[in-house]
Amino acid sequence: MSVVVPALNEAENLPHVFATLPRWIHEVVLVDGNSTDDTVAVARRLRPTLRVVQQRGRGKGDALAAGFAACTGDLIVMIDADGSTDGQEIIRFVGALVAGADYAKGSRFASGGGSDDITLSRRFGNFVLSSLVNRLYGTRYTDLCYGYNAFWACHLDTLAPDCAGFEVETLMNIRAAKAGLRVHEIPSHERNRIHGTSNLRAIRDGWRVLKTIVRERRTGSPIVERDRSTVSAADRGAA
Repeated sequence: MSVVVPALNEAENLPHVFATLPRWIHEVVLVDGNSTDDTVAVARRLRPTLRVVQQRGRGKGDALAAGFAACTGDLIVMIDADGSTDGQEIIRFVGALVAGADYAKGSRFASGGGSDDITLSRRFGNFVLSSLVNRLYGTRYTDLCYGYNAFWACHLDTLAPDCAGFEVETLMNIRAAKAGLRVHEIPSHERNRIHGTSNLRAIRDGWRVLKTIVRERRTGSPIVERDRSTVSAADRGAA
């Protein structure tokens, strides 16, 4: 299994992030967005077997694409480098994939999930955008814009993140639905960023998400009618 961690000036947060990762993970891929602090040095000290990819472009979507391309594992997990995603939850995602899911999608709003960080305005925006995607693509997503997801590497060409920014999660969620992949939502608790400030800008990035939703509806492969709905934890009896 490969874990991809996009990072830009996250040296102070990486000790906490890496400490939560299970010991049985065979590969961690750090994508460095040209950090000006000691992000890479700290990461290598914490995990000597780390694979480091130097990002050539800019933005989270670009970083994830570079990281995915470097992975050698059969399963790929994407987490954040700011301490907001808990590596101890990875077992839930892996369990869903092994049980039959093609794509395990983290959700802060599924039963058992939560967030210490999201503001009321961002929560409302996420709800509106999620509702739009559910209406257009026949999904039942409870959370559209969350960066904790996992999938079988064989589906990478289908998910194909080819955007630059924070809209990458939305893009992958939509393409999973359009391809008819079996999607399981995994309750996840988002924590506050430990150090530093986020590069997320609600209005700017919300607009980019909306444009992605509309563009994907107009272009690309047709929606596969079979198996379009999300299987949530509640649907599976939290199994």
